[in-house]
Amino acid sequence: MTSLTLIGAALRRRKTRTFLTFSSVVFAFLLFGLLSMIQSAFSMGVEIANEDRLVVRHRVSLFQMLPQSYEADMERVPGVVDAVHMTWFGGVYQDPANFFMQSPVEPAEFLDMYPEFQLSDEAKERWISTRDGAIVGRATAERFGWEVGDRIPIQPTIWTLAGRPETDAWEFEIVGIYSVSVEGGDETQMLFRYDYFDEARSFGRGQVGWFAVRVADPEQAAAVAAAIDETFRNSAAETKSEPEGAFAAGFANQVGNIGLIVTGILGAVFFTILLVAGNTMAQSVRERVGEIGLMKAIGFTGARVQRLILLESVTLVTTAGFLGMLLAVVAGRGMSAALSAYLPGLALRPEDMLLGLGLAVLTGLVVGIFPARRAMRLRTAFALRRL
Repeated sequence: MTSLTLIGAALRRRKTRTFLTFSSVVFAFLLFGLLSMIQSAFSMGVEIANEDRLVVRHRVSLFQMLPQSYEADMERVPGVVDAVHMTWFGGVYQDPANFFMQSPVEPAEFLDMYPEFQLSDEAKERWISTRDGAIVGRATAERFGWEVGDRIPIQPTIWTLAGRPETDAWEFEIVGIYSVSVEGGDETQMLFRYDYFDEARSFGRGQVGWFAVRVADPEQAAAVAAAIDETFRNSAAETKSEPEGAFAAGFANQVGNIGLIVTGILGAVFFTILLVAGNTMAQSVRERVGEIGLMKAIGFTGARVQRLILLESVTLVTTAGFLGMLLAVVAGRGMSAALSAYLPGLALRPEDMLLGLGLAVLTGLVVGIFPARRAMRLRTAFALRRL
C-alpha cells in the first residue's frame, strides 16, 4: 500500500467536504492570479521605463498644455541629449467603447526617442512623407482588423477640425504597423503627424501635452530635471520634470494604490482559506483517530504518519492552487483581449505563477502541520479504543 493510495482514500472519505474545500482553494488562487495580472499591468510602465528618459509636463496637471517652443529650450539645458513632444488626442473609433491611445508626434524624432518601437524602413518613410499618415500598434490593428492602406475615421472628443462641424471625424491612412521590442510594451497606440494635427485643429495651435527628454547620464537625471524646471520657473506654463518610471507610477496611482489594494484583498482571502482548509484537515484527523492507531499498531511510525497527513494537506491545497492558476491564465487571455486598450500587457507572469505555487505549498504545510503533529503524538492504545 503506497502513500498515494492512503492519501487518496483519506481525501475520498468525505467527498462533499473535500470538494467544497478544494473549490474554495481553487477560487482563492484564481483570484490571486487575476489580481496579480492586474497589478503587473499597472506596474508594467514602471518596470520597462528607461532610466535615461524624463517626462516633462505642466506643473499643475498633465491636462494643462505646454508651448511646443519649449522643446528647443529644453535641448539647450546641459545634460539633455534630445526632446520630443506628445499630446493626448482622445478620439474614438466608431463607438465610445472603442478606446485606445492616440497621439500626434514628430515621426523621426519619436522613433529616435523610443527605439523599442519597431517599424520597417519603408513604413517609416511613408509615415514621414504622408501628411495624414499614421502608424498603429499590432494589438490595435488585430483588434479592429486594420491593414496598411486602410483609411480610419477617428471621432474627436477634444480636438475638433477647424472650420468644420464638431461631428466631423479626422481621417488617417494607416501607413505602418509597429511592434515593441520590450516585453510588455504598449502595442495599442495610434501615432500620427503633429504638423497635420496642429494645422487642422480648431484651437490650441502651438501647444502640446508633454515632453519626453533623453539625458546623457542617467545618474544625473534628477539634476537635469531640476535644471529644466528652473528654466521655465515663473513662466506662464511652469513645468514638472520626473523620471519616466516615476511618471508611469504616478499615472497608475491615480487609480489608487493598486499594490496595497491587491495585498489587502489577497490577505483576507488567504486568511479565510487557512481557516477553511485547516478546519477540514483537523476534522479529517479527528474522524480517523482509530485508523491512525491501527496504522501505528501494524508498524507505521509516528514520523511516517505525520508525513502522510502533511502530504495529504499539501496535495489537496497544491492541486487546487495549480488548477486555480491555470484557470487564471485562461481567464486572463479573455481579459487581455477585452481590456487591451486600458491595460496593455495583461498576462500572468512566470514569477507570479511560481509565487502562487509556492504559496499553495506553504498553505498546505501550514494547515496540515498541527493535525499532523497531533496524529504523530497520538498514543496507539488510546487510538485503538476509537475503532
